[in-house]
Amino acid sequence: MRTLYLDCFAGIAGDMFIGALLNLVPDPEILKREIRKIHALDADEYGLTIEHITRKGIAGMNFDVRMKRGHEDEHSHAHIHAHEHEHGHEHDHHHRNLHDIEAMITGSDLSQRVKRETLRAFSMLADAEAHVHGTTPDKIHFHEVGAVDSIIDIAGAFVLMEALEWPRVICSPVNVGSGMVECAHGILPVPAPAAEYLLRGIPVYSAGSPMERTTPTGALLVKCLADGFGSMPPGKITASGFGFGNHESDDMPNALRAMVLETSGEIGGLVRESVTLIECNIDDMNPQDYGLVCMKMFEAGCLDAWTENISMKKGRPGIKLCCLSRPDDAVKLSRMILTHTTSQGVRLKEYDRLRLEWHIEESETSLGRVRVKVTELDGEILRRVPEYEDVKALAVKHDMPLWEMRNIILREI
Repeated sequence: MRTLYLDCFAGIAGDMFIGALLNLVPDPEILKREIRKIHALDADEYGLTIEHITRKGIAGMNFDVRMKRGHEDEHSHAHIHAHEHEHGHEHDHHHRNLHDIEAMITGSDLSQRVKRETLRAFSMLADAEAHVHGTTPDKIHFHEVGAVDSIIDIAGAFVLMEALEWPRVICSPVNVGSGMVECAHGILPVPAPAAEYLLRGIPVYSAGSPMERTTPTGALLVKCLADGFGSMPPGKITASGFGFGNHESDDMPNALRAMVLETSGEIGGLVRESVTLIECNIDDMNPQDYGLVCMKMFEAGCLDAWTENISMKKGRPGIKLCCLSRPDDAVKLSRMILTHTTSQGVRLKEYDRLRLEWHIEESETSLGRVRVKVTELDGEILRRVPEYEDVKALAVKHDMPLWEMRNIILREI
């Protein structure tokens, strides 16, 4: 399996993402060729800069969109200037609404998947801006310069993802920066309102000297593309590259690092995967309640759940509640634990796991149908184990001891 890992140590913006991916595709000129397929974008309206540069001793790719025809001093990757538009505004011709952008993308010659992903992204962006302005997406209008820049950044991102054959995307926690940023709404704290809305549910932090490090477009791309968040998954790095932004700070490069890894699903006949351990210590909860909590976590997709007896402060006996989760489900399951227990917080840790391949099949026995977990190693069946709940149900039905029912089923499967 090919995995694209986004290392957002200095944040992420549209130009940073495009620049990083341009290092990874066989032919960077593919971006210019594909963007020209958006026929409603006048080629005389913009220019694309793609160049190899070095900043702070690090080589990478610089990508920029520069406006022409009366916008010579305006360049890309400022904020997407979106606002609620009043009909009859004297500057109508300087703005594009969501419907206009959808028509531009639908009428293009981009691939169907790139069109679909771009339309979905702009719908999410309009929702975010509508939330910020307290209005509806159909009333959101994008400033002409910001709209052109955003169309190229967003559609271009999906063009390059397609050139990479749509790898799985894992993203590090996102550095949003700090301080204040000047945008169309005035001077506001970082992250900007639209970026903050798009980043909800995504792990973030703040580091480095004050500046905006994650823009609304960068937040949008993370929201659309990331299949999971956390540390770099196990695998072999096959390619990497830095994409630079337009702002600099003294303490860290304004860059995004993207790495392609071959994360083979099998190693020595075993399945290798990343899992998240969620755990918390509790000393003030009714022990009868843990059964329901574990049941709800299994229903929500946890891989395993258990409790451990521990000794807490002042010698009080306590319980450590543990949940093994897929990385994508870690936030959902953490919220569930915090909702259904008395814990005030949880700890998360990423693990690299090796496991056997297995599947469930149904088997007919003389006493009834049971599900059987079939475990394999190197393509050979290692063992067949009947599911406990099915064995218990048949034991109750036939009024037999559980051990006797299990022995009969094991002989017949």
